[in-house]
Amino acid sequence: MVERSDRIDVQVSVGDKVVQVRVAGEVDIATVAVFRAALWSAPARPVVQLELSGLRLLSAAGVRALLAAHLRVRARGGELVVVDPTPVVARVLRATGLHRVMPILEPARVVEAARRPVPVDLVEASASLPAAAGGLALAA
Repeated sequence: MVERSDRIDVQVSVGDKVVQVRVAGEVDIATVAVFRAALWSAPARPVVQLELSGLRLLSAAGVRALLAAHLRVRARGGELVVVDPTPVVARVLRATGLHRVMPILEPARVVEAARRPVPVDLVEASASLPAAAGGLALAA
């Protein structure tokens, strides 16, 4: 499902266990109905991923819709997870306390970097440094 207007673009992809909702543009009083409709149309799945890397604005109306969607998904036995919010949206989530209510995953760039294996020579070099000198404490 794709919903578009001049100021918001919402795409919903449904998988077996995950529903991905990608939102770009602005969620404010003029566009919140499109945002809410997309979240409400998502079928029941264990996880609803709300990808916000293209969202430039999340107003109070958007925060209310996001919280209502979170409560709806939880009532159905699932979890709503915010993925890759822009810095502006991340500030709104922190300021409203939503970061304490729902999981917010780090930007994809950081997550991808964390998945890369650490070179063995780097691990060996850092393990040989004393902890006070910044060495890593590695458990075998």
